[in-house]
Amino acid sequence: MAGWLLALGPAAVFVYLLTLLPSVNQGIIGTQTMQWFPQLGVSLSFRVDGLSILMGLLICGIGALIFLYAHGYLHGHPLQGKFFCYLMIFLASMLGIVTADNLILLFVFWELTSISSYLLIGFYHESDESRWKALQALLVTGFGGVAMLAGFVLLGLVGGSWSISAIASSELSVPDHALYPAILLLVLLGAFTKSAQWPFHFWLPNAMAAPAPVSAFLHSATMVKAGVFLLAKMNPILGGSWLWTSLLVGAGMITMLLGAVNGLLQTDLKKILAYTTLSVLGLMVMLLGLGTDLAIKSALLFLLGHALYKATLFMCAGSVDHETGCRDVRKLTGLRAVMPATAFAAGLAALSKAGFPPFFGFLGKEYVYKTGSYLDEFSFVILAVAMATNIMLMALAFKAGIHPFWGGKTTSDLPKKPHEAPLAMVLGPVILAIGGLLLGVFPGVLATPLMAPALNAVAGHPVEFSLALWHGFNLPLLLSGLTLLGGFTLYAMRRKIWIRVGDKPPFRYSFDALYKGIFDGFIAIAGWQTRVLQSGYLRRYLLIIISSSALLLAAKLSLFIGLPKQFDLFEARFMDWSVFILIIVSLGIIVFTRSRLTALFAMGIVGFGVAIIFILNGAPDLAITQILVETLTVVLFMFVIFRLPAFRNLSPQRTRIIDGCFSAVVGLIVTLLVLKAQGVKIAPSISSQYGEWSYTLAKGKNVVNVILVDFRALDTLGEIAVLAIAAIGIFVLMRDGVGKRKDPKS
Repeated sequence: MAGWLLALGPAAVFVYLLTLLPSVNQGIIGTQTMQWFPQLGVSLSFRVDGLSILMGLLICGIGALIFLYAHGYLHGHPLQGKFFCYLMIFLASMLGIVTADNLILLFVFWELTSISSYLLIGFYHESDESRWKALQALLVTGFGGVAMLAGFVLLGLVGGSWSISAIASSELSVPDHALYPAILLLVLLGAFTKSAQWPFHFWLPNAMAAPAPVSAFLHSATMVKAGVFLLAKMNPILGGSWLWTSLLVGAGMITMLLGAVNGLLQTDLKKILAYTTLSVLGLMVMLLGLGTDLAIKSALLFLLGHALYKATLFMCAGSVDHETGCRDVRKLTGLRAVMPATAFAAGLAALSKAGFPPFFGFLGKEYVYKTGSYLDEFSFVILAVAMATNIMLMALAFKAGIHPFWGGKTTSDLPKKPHEAPLAMVLGPVILAIGGLLLGVFPGVLATPLMAPALNAVAGHPVEFSLALWHGFNLPLLLSGLTLLGGFTLYAMRRKIWIRVGDKPPFRYSFDALYKGIFDGFIAIAGWQTRVLQSGYLRRYLLIIISSSALLLAAKLSLFIGLPKQFDLFEARFMDWSVFILIIVSLGIIVFTRSRLTALFAMGIVGFGVAIIFILNGAPDLAITQILVETLTVVLFMFVIFRLPAFRNLSPQRTRIIDGCFSAVVGLIVTLLVLKAQGVKIAPSISSQYGEWSYTLAKGKNVVNVILVDFRALDTLGEIAVLAIAAIGIFVLMRDGVGKRKDPKS
């Protein structure tokens, strides 16, 4: 009963959205806003307009039926509960997309659909093929989502708001902005990858590895329609330019032809339906690219009609697979005798998909032809491509929805004995199939109240809307008749196509192979990067960390801050030069000497040289600390070095030369940074403030004592701790009996 109970949730939302429809038809838009990240201007803003209600009704209405269908399809499956959880997350994420009025919030829901669809497509996780194809869908749509986020950020900065409705209603013309091409391309990447537009079309047919309920939901009202929804949502903001029209019309035409031609070469029921989805998505994108009121109206009619018949056909295909164990149309025939209810639903859906009157699919096809005939430019091209596509779609509708049920006698060599699917799997297809018929018979009563506010929302201005099944004898009707004739002819040639195609269609595309090559390339790069950056050698880690820090400092200095001004070497005193030369010579001795004792004394000279620098620059306290610590260090090393083995050349000369050059470059960069820091003055010097505060605030007459004890007490505490440790070390070394061993015989 889990599926039946869970179906009540989306069904309740469906009813609630229906109650909002009269208000939306009167121009009353429902909004709800809650604070989320006010510092970033990101809020939980939801807006229900005509387009949101249309999509929401499809999502919830079909979603409720999908839950019922999944209850029968996965009956007894041990992971049925997990499947329902994934499906509910997916449904809620889609509702979030269609109602979100904040760009960042829309992106969050967008990515949630990608993640939840990944879990659904890969539901049969024990299969390598399912996991691979689920990952492919996630990576392709995720890549587009990240690009879309960048476009949203640019759009929010240009529009001065993260609210989609605020940007759409503002006087700003985004297409006239200098950043418009970048915004458009980034947003289109998100929409094209989600709706599988060329050249990202390859992932959608591969997603057929998902269970049939997922395929039915994903192809009809959810994920792949999200890209089309986004384009419709952004039409008032980004539409109307030649770039918008060129990209959408071009990609849409290529996708619709690719999908239809590929569908003809398939023999798997789900693959056939997947490629027809691809074709219809391309058709809707092309219509949105044309951007006329009639084209937008046609796209919305196809959006609704396709959702009804595609969900039906996918569920019927799933029922056939579930009850026969086969999806090969060459082996399926005559199933109407044993699956009458499924055959009835599939037949009605196929007729709607083929564009037969009085089904709602006929209206969508008619308005596509009407759109093409009213165009001023490229009318012939649009009509020719649309007609060729519709002919192939009609043949595919019969191939997937008629042939398995209305052919000859049922074959006896199927994996399972065919029988009718349970009620839960039949109810949804029958309801949706009858719905497609009723919307076509009564378009003015049922479809107009739903479609009119959606058209106004997409067009961005009020548009007169009317629907009728009969428009008289005209060019669209003639083209519809020619389409039916061409579709019948092509369907009659199906067996010749199957014989030529066989099990391996000859018409293949390299995009799937290109994706695999890119994927393998990234894996190879990741392996190489891991071997380089995580080698297990401390020396290499230090080189990477220090060189990265040095390069970033150098870039910061040269690009943003600027190199320090010319340093006057003659300002240095004789003692400064003397100490500098002494330190440099000592460093050279440390590097090249073969004696540890000599290296130790040279290190001591370097440390005492630093102490002299402190003294010359008025820091006797630091000098004292340095002298004590350096003395202790040298003495401690003297106790140790006599027990160490002799020097060995563990690194080749080439490596030592590289290390020396590397150290010199890093030292030069740090020196430049110090010189630059000396000339940077972020705030007035605090020295005079210490003099003023020492008596008034700290009640002390000696400024140095006050600084050490009050103003910089933590520094002083640290120095005292160092001196104390050094004193303890010296005491331990110099006490009587140090280094003497007791006689074991005493």
